[in-house]
Amino acid sequence: MKHNKKSLNYQRKIKNSTRKHLSADVLFSSLKGFFTKILDYRNNNTKISLADTLMSAFAMFSLKDSSLLAFDKRRNVDSNLKNIYKINDIPCDTQMREILDDVDPECLRPSFKKNF
Repeated sequence: MKHNKKSLNYQRKIKNSTRKHLSADVLFSSLKGFFTKILDYRNNNTKISLADTLMSAFAMFSLKDSSLLAFDKRRNVDSNLKNIYKINDIPCDTQMREILDDVDPECLRPSFKKNF
């Protein structure tokens, strides 16, 4: 089957634009955007935002840490959590449990439906 130059350029353009939307950076930014829109049920005097806590939980699962304690050990030595996942303040394992226990899972559904 012969392809003309115009057809090949079009196929490359489609391929490149598709890949751009499947990158980890786009996924992480999209999730962070959704997480910042979720209403924080806690008082205003919180040190760690709900969005940072949710991104930390996502990072823990995507990095396949075996437990909250394993993630807690990683948070002090792995700069990728701040650089790649865009987490400003990373909660310790106890803080993560306390913050996430009261989050309604239905709030998270739209972000995962869009991305997954």
